[in-house]
Parts: sequence; C-alpha cells; structure tokens
Amino acid sequence: MTAFPERVEQARQRWNAGDLPGYLEVYAEDLRFHGVEPDPMDKPTVTAFYQQFWSALGAPGRPNPELHFHEHLVDGDLYSCRFTVSGEHRGNFMGVPATGRPYVFEGITIMRFRGDQVVERWTTADFLGLMVQLGAVPAPA
Repeated sequence: MTAFPERVEQARQRWNAGDLPGYLEVYAEDLRFHGVEPDPMDKPTVTAFYQQFWSALGAPGRPNPELHFHEHLVDGDLYSCRFTVSGEHRGNFMGVPATGRPYVFEGITIMRFRGDQVVERWTTADFLGLMVQLGAVPAPA
C-alpha cells in the first residue's frame, strides 16, 4: 500500500496550519508543475505563485486560504484528487485589487511521486469561476 494519500494529507495539514514552507516540502527540487502559466512551472516559480495566492486570498481570521482534498485515486506512482480552496479576496491577485469577497476555488490534480515527493503535477482549476466570484469578469449568461 502506498503512502501517497498520507503524504498529501500531511502537506494539506501544513497548508491549513499556515506553514507554506512545510507544505512545499512535498515538492521535489526538480518539480514540473503543469496547468498554471508559465507552463511548466519549476519549484521556485510554484513557491512564488503560492506566496502570491496566500497574500491575496487568505481565509477569514487566518493568513492562508483553506485547502480541502476530496475524492482521491492512486495508480502506481500517481495520486489524483479533487480539491477546493476557500477564503476571502484580501489583496491584489492576477491584476484584480482586493474586493473582500468570499470564494471557493475548485480543481482536480494529478501528482507523480518519486519516493515521498511530487516530481510532476498536472492541475486543472476553475480560474474563470474564481474571477467571476471576485467580480473581475461577469458571470456567463
């Protein structure tokens, strides 16, 4: 039995505890992260992206957004799950000034592990839905 679900859960707990460096330990130094521009991102770029995400999209009463993992699947060295991130728009994010609006950001991710670290990740996330919730773009008709 693989320890991937436990390793990912440990990372999620670190995220929700406000420990971004601890969360980022799940990623290998030679990480390739696909699905967010620039694609692929390396670990320093992912780190900078998450720092911006945290600074702009914290949850009420805490500095970091709240992260939840839902259904997950394991196949060989791959771990996949559906996730949600929620919080409040408190700073500039992707060119959108703070609105104070709550949001729930959804996505699905696949992570390829080498040992106990993620070496490659593919993510599809609803950035359009996030921008609609923040009021940056109108909702589709």
